[in-house]
Amino acid sequence: MAVKIAGYLLDLDGTVYLGERLIPGADRAIETLRTRGRRIVFLSNKPLQARRDYAAKLTHLGVPASENDVINSSYVLARYLSHHAPGATVYAIGEPPLLAELRAAGFAISEDPKKIEYVIAAFDRTFDYRKLNIAFQALRRGARFIATNPDRTCPVDDGEIPDAAGVIAALEATTGRKVETVVGKPSHHTVEVALERLGLPADACAMVGDRLETDIVMGRGAGLTAILTLTGVTPRDAVSTASVMPDHVIESITVLPDLDEKLNT
Repeated sequence: MAVKIAGYLLDLDGTVYLGERLIPGADRAIETLRTRGRRIVFLSNKPLQARRDYAAKLTHLGVPASENDVINSSYVLARYLSHHAPGATVYAIGEPPLLAELRAAGFAISEDPKKIEYVIAAFDRTFDYRKLNIAFQALRRGARFIATNPDRTCPVDDGEIPDAAGVIAALEATTGRKVETVVGKPSHHTVEVALERLGLPADACAMVGDRLETDIVMGRGAGLTAILTLTGVTPRDAVSTASVMPDHVIESITVLPDLDEKLNT
């Protein structure tokens, strides 16, 4: 019998791990799926680390991974800009790993509003008035306005912390401009990169994540099987009122191999 779901796009924060702690049983579940021949790519909207660092973290937690197994929003953004504006001069409200990704892709980073062609809003735990003003002045001068990810919060061990949506909102509120493109989940840009990496069509893949407005919206919108896990930011009682419903709800990635069996019979 042909396998119906041959590949999985696995969210990281809230799905595979929380902060520095692996979701119990995630390592065994992923190993089981790999043993069955399922292709797996890990997705993160966080631009706070390089892909190799996410791979190293996964490996340390007991889930062997290479840099090529990981796709995050800074990588997708660099690919997007390389296609649409190669060599552009940019300013990113973001942390050093995002800036390094942009430099590696050939972009000049400037703090001179007169030179900035693209302003990038990202998850930045060092966001301050100086950064806001540089971006504000560049946008007022006509720079393009894009962002890594739309997340309001990021799940951590003891709750949640503010994410990139706060930076986007600050720039929109002060400039009157709306962000033009957000490349991270639920954007089709992330799906396209993930499916290219897996080498599979959308209808042969499933998206597994803990956030309705990114993971599930992206999965359903792209024609993937959308699976919500309840180990992150979404409680079960939020599912019934969701504007976009998951195809399946699981308590934890631990039971994903059981669902995989059902989906492929």
